[in-house]
Amino acid sequence: MHIELSKDKRYYSIGEVAKAFNVNASLIRFWDSEFDILKPKKNAKGNRMFTPEDVTNLQLIYHLVKERGFTLEGAKTHLKEGQKKTLDKFEIIRKLESIKTQLIDIKNEL
Repeated sequence: MHIELSKDKRYYSIGEVAKAFNVNASLIRFWDSEFDILKPKKNAKGNRMFTPEDVTNLQLIYHLVKERGFTLEGAKTHLKEGQKKTLDKFEIIRKLESIKTQLIDIKNEL
């Protein structure tokens, strides 16, 4: 799961975020209500607008819940107890996945 964040974009709609994660917007809303780490702004219409930091945190939540099989309570505890360490490990995993993709592309060109 790797989501490209635009350097020019300051906010992402819930629809964009849900599509990027290939999940329903209702799941993103649910996670927003469950995880204090998420702090989307709301526009005049009351729609959630996620910052790049929120999207990174959603990637982490997705990784813990969907990829590693944590319960919501387990993911919350994990985030509270070792948030910095977890983020560092997550960043390393993301970078390694990106390198792997690049190496596969190089191999396929040979």
